[in-house]
Amino acid sequence: MNVIKKMIMAIVVIVGVNKVNAQNVNTNENKVANNGYDVVNYFTTNFAARGSVEFSTTNNGATYYFVNSENLNAFKSNPSKFLPQYDGYCAFAVAKMNKKVPVNPETFRIDDGKLYLFYNDFWEGKPFNTIVPWLNNEAEMERLAETNWKTLKNN
Repeated sequence: MNVIKKMIMAIVVIVGVNKVNAQNVNTNENKVANNGYDVVNYFTTNFAARGSVEFSTTNNGATYYFVNSENLNAFKSNPSKFLPQYDGYCAFAVAKMNKKVPVNPETFRIDDGKLYLFYNDFWEGKPFNTIVPWLNNEAEMERLAETNWKTLKNN
């Protein structure tokens, strides 16, 4: 457990200061959420796919890209149905470290109609995927994340 905490803390340091915008949504330098991956596509195909500027809209100060007009229109009609939990930050980091950590948009889980995103990259030359410890105790992780997010979301 302490090893995971140390890894997450190191990730936070490596990643640097959180990307913050007025709305706190996790975006890239161009204010594009989820690195341009289509949040609706996770639900419709269970696959991570990059969208395009051709099919885009803004929500809460962030721009979202979609793979087609159907996904764009679905999002516009009900954004809250498709938005990732914790403003698109790593669910595991929110739960275990009470921190906002960027994600790999290709590492996701849909559970009970909610989209969760995770950090998945190399750490000290070895793969480190936070979805693995999340799935080992998902109910507890969700409980911790929900509790932590109440105060973390405004930071």
